[in-house]
Formats: sequence, C-alpha cells, structure tokens
Amino acid sequence: MEIFATFDDSVFLEARDKVSVTLCSYNAKLCEPEWFCENTALNTDDPLEKQKVYKFRGDLAVRQGDHQKALDAYSSCQEWIADNNLTIRRDVLEGMARCCTKLGQRDRALDFADLLSKDASNTCHLTSLLLLKVSIYQHFGAVGSKMSALQQLCSLLPFNPWHWYNLGQMCLQLLESGRTTGSCSPERCESSEEQNDGGTEEQQQEAAELNDSRIWLKACVCFIRTRLLLRILRQQQSSFVLQRTESTLQMTDEVLQRLSPKETTLQALTEVVSEDLIPEKMREDCQDGDSLASVCVQSFRERWWNKVLQTGVLQTDGLQTRTQC
Repeated sequence: MEIFATFDDSVFLEARDKVSVTLCSYNAKLCEPEWFCENTALNTDDPLEKQKVYKFRGDLAVRQGDHQKALDAYSSCQEWIADNNLTIRRDVLEGMARCCTKLGQRDRALDFADLLSKDASNTCHLTSLLLLKVSIYQHFGAVGSKMSALQQLCSLLPFNPWHWYNLGQMCLQLLESGRTTGSCSPERCESSEEQNDGGTEEQQQEAAELNDSRIWLKACVCFIRTRLLLRILRQQQSSFVLQRTESTLQMTDEVLQRLSPKETTLQALTEVVSEDLIPEKMREDCQDGDSLASVCVQSFRERWWNKVLQTGVLQTDGLQTRTQC
C-alpha cells in the first residue's frame, strides 16, 4: 500500500500566482461617549440604528439603577427588532423581566419569562431562562417555585456542581429559618384564588416535600453531590479557579458536619448520587433539542429523589431536628 495514495496530485503542484485585490477605503464611524442619549440619535430611518439606540439606553439605565427608564427603553426597542434577530430579542426580554422584578411587577416579569421559554431551543437558552426564574422567585419569596427551578437546573446540567450547591444552600436556609410545610407553600406569592384551588398537582407534591426531614435529606444529597463533582473538577483546575473550588469544598464539608448524617446514610447517599459519575457518560450526556421538554421537576424527582427515598434513609436517619443545623 502506497503511503501517499490518499493525497491528491494538486497538493504537490506549485501555487498559482494570487491576484491582488485592491480594497476600497473605509472610514470608521466615530462615536462620542453615550452618543445614543442625544435626541438626534433617533433622527434616522434605519430600524437597526433605532434598535441600537433604545437597547443602549436601556442597558445604561439598568447600570444607573433606573429600572423604569430601562423598561421603557427596552419596550421601545422591541418595536424595531427584526423578526430573525432572536439573540437581541431574547436579551431585551430578559432585561424587561429583570426590570419588572426590581419594580415589584411579578406577573409581568413571569410573562416575559414565558415568552422566553417559547423560543428556548438549546441548553444555553433554558439555562438562562431558569436562572432568570430563580432570581424572580427569590425576589418575591416564592420558595417552592425557586426550588423547582433549581431542581430543573440540576436535571438540565447534572454535572454542574454550582447548581447543586445553590439548591443545597436553599435547603439549608429553610432548615435554619425554621420553616415548615405550612409556611413553605410552593407559591407563597400566588393569588388567593390559586391558593384556594390548592395549586397544581406538581405544586402540591412539592409542598409535601417541604418539611424538615425531607429538606434535611435533600440538603445532604445536594452537598454530597456537590463534593463529588468538585473533587472531579479540581483535577483539571489551577490558579484562582482551583482556589474557589477548594474553598467551596471546605464549606461543603463543614455543612455536612453540621447536618451530621450517620455514616451508613452518608455511604448510601453517596452511592446513589455517584452512579452516573463516569467520565464517558459525563462527556456524552447532552440535553438539547427535543429532550429539553423532559427537563422538569418530575424528571428530577424520578432521577434523584425517588432513588434516595428507596434507600430508606429518611426513616432511619431523616428525623433530624432543625436545631442540629
């Protein structure tokens, strides 16, 4: 077999003389600082220029803390965004949702989040959406909804230690604040009509899980999973990234000591949450496209929570009092 049998003969031919192309002169546009704030900035018939002006005005207003002004600018920007410019549209909708959150307009903020969800077509889109919902729910004290969003993040990105850590921190806060099922209803800020109806079946299920023993167990699961993932990641880290990992690992160990699960419980939970921590699976596990529809609280419950409950540790070691934390 000839070594060069797969090469084309043209590879060994002399290069042809390239034809030089004369470039036309180009004059770069010079803009003064905050040029978009001038009234004359809108004296144009170009929709793209108007979109830029309103978008920049909104971004500047957010930076200055004037969220009502930013919301008005983003609303005007929407009118000039091309239908095929999904990136800017998503950016503006998220900005409007965050402005409404700061202004105390919970329903409008969630409406904008719902609009974003309709265009979510990949993992990055859904991750941004869920992080947005987490910030909205936290601002308005919707404990159950925030926990649901964090659980969806853990289902979407099961090998991201920081989402598990944040979910664990939330469980720890619930324990330390002495919340119980009655005060931790999934939709604390829902309308009275929705509360009278009892909420959806998913919300009722989540409410049943918001009691001290189950929150304690879920906190243990989250911090154990966080510790396992961080130990894997630190093998390929250095500098300040490694320092952050080491610091978080130390805090995770301290939290687990405060939660004080029995050694048998710790071992059982570690086995459950480490089943999928295989290098090949961690590289191949990707959720895009149609599989995004399966990322929900139910998938988290089936993938993690039900397996944990099957170990029986809730009955043997789960009746911890919140004073131990």
